[in-house]
This record gives sequence, C-alpha cells and structure tokens, in this order.
Amino acid sequence: MPSKKDELLKWRKEFPVLSNSTYLISNSLGAMPRSVYDKMHEYADTWATRGVRAWEEKWWMLNAEVGNTIAPLIGAGKNEISMHTNISSLQAILLSCFNFKSKKNKIVYTDLEFPSDMYVFEKFATSLGAKVKIIKSGNSVVPPTEKLLNAIDDKTLLVPISHVLFKSAYIMDVKAIVKKAHSVGAFVILDAYHSVGTISVDVKKLGVDILIGGVLKWLCSGPGGIFLWIKPSLRKKLEPKITGWLAHENPFAFEKKMKYTDGVYKFLNGTPPIPALYAAQEGPKIIAKIGIDKIRKKSIHQTSLIIYEAEKEGYKINSPIDFRVRGGTVTLDMPDSHLISKALLKRNILIDYRKGAGIRFAPHFYNSDDEIYYALAELKKIIQNIKYKK
Repeated sequence: MPSKKDELLKWRKEFPVLSNSTYLISNSLGAMPRSVYDKMHEYADTWATRGVRAWEEKWWMLNAEVGNTIAPLIGAGKNEISMHTNISSLQAILLSCFNFKSKKNKIVYTDLEFPSDMYVFEKFATSLGAKVKIIKSGNSVVPPTEKLLNAIDDKTLLVPISHVLFKSAYIMDVKAIVKKAHSVGAFVILDAYHSVGTISVDVKKLGVDILIGGVLKWLCSGPGGIFLWIKPSLRKKLEPKITGWLAHENPFAFEKKMKYTDGVYKFLNGTPPIPALYAAQEGPKIIAKIGIDKIRKKSIHQTSLIIYEAEKEGYKINSPIDFRVRGGTVTLDMPDSHLISKALLKRNILIDYRKGAGIRFAPHFYNSDDEIYYALAELKKIIQNIKYKK
C-alpha cells in the first residue's frame, strides 16, 4: 500500500510535537496546536491587565462560546453545549438528575466501557438506589450488542454507552441501542470521547438523549475541556442535585434557595477552569476547517494500512477489520506487548498499551504514511531482538 500525496500534511507545522517524535497516540492526547501558545498568553494577559473585570468582560461567557465552537462537530445547535472538567464528575452530575427509587431504576452497559465511567455507576449510582447490570463481552474487540439489547427492559432507566470503544476502536451500533432504549422509555447517554474529531457524529441523526465527550484526544485541545449536550426537551426537565452557584438563574443575587437557569449553565456548579477553556478552542477550530469527511477518509486509509502490514507479520489485531465499524485506532497484540510498547516509547514512537488488548496505534490527520511504515518497521526490529535474546 504505497504512500499517496496527502494535502492534510500541510497542517503538520501547526503541531510542535510532530517535529521531535513519531506521534501515533492521538486517541490518548491529541497533539497541541501551536496557536494554544497565543491563547494561553491571552488568558494570562487578560488576568494581568483586567483583573476581576475579566469575569464580566470575557470569562463569564467563555463556557458557552467554547461550547458553540464544538457544536457543529456533533450536529448540535447554538447554546446547546456546556463545558466541564472531566467525564467522571460529569457522569455524577447527570446521575443526580434521575430518580432511582422507583421500579424503573436499572442502568445497563457492557464491560467494555471505560473503567472510570463504570466506577461512578457502580459506586455513586448504586448509592442512589440504581440497579447496575453489566453485560459480559467475553473478548476485547466485539461488543455483546445483542445481549445488551436483550437486557434493556421496562425496568431500565439509563443506557450509557461509548460511541467508540477505547480498547478496540469498535464503533457501537448506536441507533439500534437508542431504538430499543426508547421503546421501553429509557435514556441513552453517549460517550463520544473516542469518536468526535475522527468520525462523523450527529446527535440528531443518532437520536441520543445525552452526549458527553472531550477535547483531550482527537480534538487536540488538552485536559479540562469536557462537553455536554442534552436534548433541549429533556434539558428542561432535568434538575441536577450536584449543582452550584453558576447553575442559578441569577448567580450574583446569592439567594438562599436554588433556582435553576433555563440555559446550558444549568448543569454547571462552581467556578470553571478558565485556562482550560482558552486552550479548548483551538483544536476544534482546526478540525472544523479541515472537515470530518476528509479526516475520516484519511483515518480509514491509515488504519487499513496498519492492519495490512500487521496481517503480513501475523500480529493479532484487536480492532475491527471492517473499517465501517472501526474508529481511528488499531490495537495490535503479540507476545511481550507491554515490553515492546516500552521499547517503542524509548525510540520516541509515541503509542500506548492497554492490558488485555495490546498496543494502540492512533494516527491522525497530521500523520504521514511514512511515519506508520517507520513505526511498524521499528516494531518488527524490537520483536526480532526479543526473540534473539530468548
């Protein structure tokens, strides 16, 4: 599979880390856009020169402004997204909106979900009275979709699912799950952390009730930029018990009783991480300029290239072979995978390892085919060296 002329490589100069490493780990932390330097300077300069006036002049509105930058990437409307600090705390905020003290109190998901989500469901949700049903997968690649669908019944209240599974990059059949959940009056919370920025996402077409995600990975905008979209009709009905003064309809009145605002700030609580909001804007802007269709096309090409080369070497592939159900990552496994991953990192080839799955390779729009060939050639050398030593 020869390299082709790639118009997206013109963006490489905008990402400093690409000049000193083979960066194939955007599923964990996207490369930082050069323009973030300017944004962080803008934040510091605003604080230094405007002081407390920065709140009313810029910072108070920043949460919604960043949300509006992300909205087109998920098919959302203006002023429909709020920004948060991390997925775990956001899941807890969402759980606090629901009543688990009735017969309809079941939460159903598979054991392939991201562990941090599952910790919140198993500890916090159960403390609220929820009954958790975890569907066993039996492997790390293909989700037990039929078992999940069969487990969604009239007692089910929430179905939290990942759009793309973090270990294997398998794209879940969201529409089928939404259809079954809605047929019994359950709500679907879609975790799109591993999809937004590398595959097409449209909340209206998918029909989900709630979407959560972050700019940390494929959106290349660092930690502390978690986004929340809730179907507007549902947003009006929900009242988070985990709340704070920013969610009040008149926060500066400092009233003794809580009165929720009608807008997306309803799901905020305390003072937001302003520096993270400055950084969170740059990656989504670049993704929007390029276009998801172009990014997805290149992703399919490069992940297919990795699979093609891996098959020739006989590596176990713990990601879908069919690109239609594969996200932006390819996970390869072989004896001594963990040791091999460390050797790759020492060679400045940035990847990561996940126990029970293998080594994750995650090229993005700024990676060249030559980088992939180089990384796989070094992988082969490492394996041969280990075999020789044995």
